Amino acid sequence: MLSMLMASGWTIWHDYIKIPLLIVMAICAIFIILVVIFQPGNSSGISALGGQTETFLSKNKGKTFEHKMRKLTVISSIVFAVLCIAFAIVAHLASLA
Repeated sequence: MLSMLMASGWTIWHDYIKIPLLIVMAICAIFIILVVIFQPGNSSGISALGGQTETFLSKNKGKTFEHKMRKLTVISSIVFAVLCIAFAIVAHLASLA
């Protein structure tokens, strides 16, 4: 398969794959930064020392803003990692050509 890619002008396809991957990676990185910045802290000040364990928010954890932001962080981080691996594979194939 590698020989077929190199025979069919892989260097031309490399540029068409590399630029969109870089753009999507940059957008994903900016999105991760924004999601992490807007995430609320784990504890809300001195009330964490009181040992308050049973609250309305802890019962409905799946519907809170904090949970949604954590989920977005995990999903966007996984997408970013997959894009980094794909970019490394494309760069490696281009170095072989």
